[in-house]
Amino acid sequence: MKIAVTTSGDHLDAPVDPRFGRAPQFLIFDTETEVIGIKKNTQNLNAAQGAGIQSAMNVCEESVDCVITGNCGPKAYATLSAANVSVYIGVDCTVGEAIEKLKRGELEVSQEANVEGHWA
Repeated sequence: MKIAVTTSGDHLDAPVDPRFGRAPQFLIFDTETEVIGIKKNTQNLNAAQGAGIQSAMNVCEESVDCVITGNCGPKAYATLSAANVSVYIGVDCTVGEAIEKLKRGELEVSQEANVEGHWA
């Protein structure tokens, strides 16, 4: 399984970023190989609009199975859902802890966005 986690760091001890669309980057973790990759999201940090959709498209390019983040707006959520990417929101811990919680089944798949569009 490939997991994308919003973060500003590049390691498992970095905190999960509370923003999806405007997260500085995504840490991509492959649970089978335990390989870590980084997908930069700098083009969306200051976007006037569309950051959530563009970020979702960037993550989908990595063929991830799920996303872990603090918050996710409606357009990003819809884009991820359309690509069959599960979304886990409300996560407030380190990237490594979030991945371990997911592996243990302690995170619940979200059924909808948890913030309005253009949330900063």
